[in-house]
Amino acid sequence: MNEAKALALLKKGDEEALEWFIDKYSNYVVTIVNSILQGSMSHEDVEEVASDVFVTLWRSAQNLYPLNLKGYLSRVARSLSMQKLREKATELPLDEDILILDDDSEFDRLAKEEQDDMVRRAVYAMPQPDKEIFLRFYYYCQSVSQIANEMQMNPSTVKTKLKRGRERLRVILNNNMKGDDQNESKYS
Repeated sequence: MNEAKALALLKKGDEEALEWFIDKYSNYVVTIVNSILQGSMSHEDVEEVASDVFVTLWRSAQNLYPLNLKGYLSRVARSLSMQKLREKATELPLDEDILILDDDSEFDRLAKEEQDDMVRRAVYAMPQPDKEIFLRFYYYCQSVSQIANEMQMNPSTVKTKLKRGRERLRVILNNNMKGDDQNESKYS
């Protein structure tokens, strides 16, 4: 079976044609999804996104032409992968211990937990796409060029948004530290 015939059958609702596309392009689609998700999600999440690509192919078969199917699958895989990353960025809380550096004493540990909580709240308060960029860089460990490519931005824009995010966190932390110092002086 060739692609044109498989697509013609798919347009008629033939499930064997869908299986043919899955057999032919599943490795290709999974490679794209894996490259975007970069180990930041489970194998099940990768499989879910790849399956969703073929569900989208099934649902939109009427509008497709055989000459651009591989490009279409690539675009859908990228789009659904980015959507999954955005969903996870809003669903997943930052790990509790991501910013804890050492546990010298109970007091230090509590202070660090409080600081971590302030950072977490400040990050989640960022507007989109700043929050997504910040989480991708610091939480998912993606490079500036990878973020720029996947979000279709200029790398300098990504760097600027990261710098502004760090400055915002610094201001928030400094303000909270000053507030703690003022509260301590009241009780001294």
